[in-house]
Amino acid sequence: CDRRQRQMCIRDRGETMQTRNLRELVLSSLFVALIAIGAIIRIPLGSTVYTLQFLATLLAGALLGGRLGALAVLTYTVMGLVGLPVFASGGGPSYILQPTFGYLVAFMLQAYVGGTYIRRSGPITFKKQLTAHLIGLVIVYTVGIAYFYAVSRYLLQSTMTFGVMLWYCAVLQIVPDLVICAVAALIGERAYRIGLWIK
Repeated sequence: CDRRQRQMCIRDRGETMQTRNLRELVLSSLFVALIAIGAIIRIPLGSTVYTLQFLATLLAGALLGGRLGALAVLTYTVMGLVGLPVFASGGGPSYILQPTFGYLVAFMLQAYVGGTYIRRSGPITFKKQLTAHLIGLVIVYTVGIAYFYAVSRYLLQSTMTFGVMLWYCAVLQIVPDLVICAVAALIGERAYRIGLWIK
């Protein structure tokens, strides 16, 4: 009887692991698609055009966790670098030389750090998620703007000053990005309540 119970326990554990792996694969693939779609959707506000890619990467880190969230962004990035037209301006290996490529690197770091922070000890709350997203925003701005400036200034020989670049890449973006952080925390909290998170 004990042997039969042990066999059933091993079988159930194997089925649970298979179910978890399938769930991780499905949700990770879904977020790769959402990140790609987010890059395509453009929302014009005044003289600036915004996309939903930042929102998708924030949610990838929150719902998938740091490791899988970063992996989803990495998968999307690799797809673009091998030539699939998933980036905002096409695709191909030469995209590394685009000033905005640094934001993709930053999105990976942001997803990992945010997803890891949210799952630290303590309950998962709106405030905790918002804090993680704000940390992620700092990462995205720091890495993305530094890469943008380096490529623009030293590779493309742009005459744009650092101050002007900060105006367009940070000052004009900060309010919408703060709203996106709040929206991501709200969506993440509701998704957690209905069990869409990978724990």
